[in-house]
Amino acid sequence: MNENWDENGKGKTRSYPSYVLVSVVSAILGALIFSVAFSLNTEKEPVQDTQQTQNTGNITINPSDDVTTVEAVAKKAMSSVVGITTTEVVQDLWSTQEVQGVGSGVVVSADGYILTNSHVISNGAAQNIKIMFMNGEEKEARAVWYDTLMDLAVVKVEAENLDVAHLGNSENVSIGQLAIAIGNPLGLEFERTVTSGIISGVDRSVSIDEFNKMEGLLQTDASINSGNSGGPLLNSKGEVVGINTLKISSGEGLGFALPINMAKPIVEEIVRTGEFREAYIGIEGIDVARYQKMTGRELGVKVGVLVAKVAADSPAELAGLRPEDVIVSIDGDGIESFKALRERLYRYKPGQEIRIGIVRSGQTRDLLVKLADVPK
Repeated sequence: MNENWDENGKGKTRSYPSYVLVSVVSAILGALIFSVAFSLNTEKEPVQDTQQTQNTGNITINPSDDVTTVEAVAKKAMSSVVGITTTEVVQDLWSTQEVQGVGSGVVVSADGYILTNSHVISNGAAQNIKIMFMNGEEKEARAVWYDTLMDLAVVKVEAENLDVAHLGNSENVSIGQLAIAIGNPLGLEFERTVTSGIISGVDRSVSIDEFNKMEGLLQTDASINSGNSGGPLLNSKGEVVGINTLKISSGEGLGFALPINMAKPIVEEIVRTGEFREAYIGIEGIDVARYQKMTGRELGVKVGVLVAKVAADSPAELAGLRPEDVIVSIDGDGIESFKALRERLYRYKPGQEIRIGIVRSGQTRDLLVKLADVPK
């Protein structure tokens, strides 16, 4: 999906006479671009708790004088962590070249589904994805699902009886708890490196360029480097509580992970059905803060999603949503950004009804929207 605007990425939209708004939308359509001030930890060269009965689930974390917690967690989780290499064909004005990428991933099903970051697979552009397992085996993989805005992806290999990571509950994470990262820093030469630290912060927001930020992140001082992306951040029980995604390169001990609860509904459905059915409302929009900064136009609210376009015959249009409405809540929970709207919709299924709170011409009102499948 494109980072901004189109909540589903498909379908024709109905244009409306709002010159300023449409001009701004047109000016900044495109994929999420990460600032050079940050390192998205992939190395490149020119559900409820999801647990299956596998070997990893039979190891109990019970440290003694001879075995530390970190060592016990590593023994439990190591076999469910994989290396990922990719090949992407990049073309510039003068030439075409293959660019190699390296990242990490977490096995989430015994039959070969693997969770990682979207940027590890070049946001769907990788033409060749290979998975390296702890036993040295290598398998080809295919992308099943990815979301560039959330920076999450699921790939699939043909396999049986893989060791599966235990997905914990990131809502229970608190500052000061043990944090253990496993991944492939700086490439496969140091594959399955284990580092440890603590949870330094929760619900962090990190600006990645002038207008975009990642929200709700877990912060850790466990060392995270290039190639760690997509690998697990684990708690003292050996449960995955986050997916390592970025570090601030200008400082030490500033690593960030996506909370695992963000991914669990998606993982559960893909493991169960082989696909993820996204709930569709049919809008294009922009963060209120971003729009106001770009245009200088005040909208009467500080946060939310300004609706730019409404797709014809979409759930949004049928519910009465209009361009220049500002979405501020879903079922009573505040919506501060387009990313938050996107993540919130992942909790619902096509066919469900949601109550969207909007501000229109300074007046607050609620609209009942029946979600649908993304148009083919």
